[in-house]
Amino acid sequence: MEERTRYSDEELQEFKQIILEKLEKAYMDYDLLRASIMNTDGNDIIDTSPTFKVLEEGANTLNKEESGRMAQRQMKFIQNLEAALIRIENKTYGVCRETGKLIPKERLRAVPHATLSIDAKEKK
Repeated sequence: MEERTRYSDEELQEFKQIILEKLEKAYMDYDLLRASIMNTDGNDIIDTSPTFKVLEEGANTLNKEESGRMAQRQMKFIQNLEAALIRIENKTYGVCRETGKLIPKERLRAVPHATLSIDAKEKK
């Protein structure tokens, strides 16, 4: 039996749908993080809070920094998903960049932006 070198167009469409759903949720999560950083949600107490509450201000700064880091990670995830969509269009999606073999469907369903098979990832 000949080893397959790529997924069929039908399989690629299945993965595309999974990625589009994850991308939609990722953008919503990213927007929420950005809103929390910029206080655009309108639930801030800055105008009613006494300025002598230094500890609370420090906590607010830490929360914004953490939200900023989470937003950066979320944007990287979004970029990886968008790159996976490009690979689908190029019909190179699901091919391990180290071994050149197909990444198992189960892995791609769990991590749709994966570019390495489990074996290649473990070797790194």
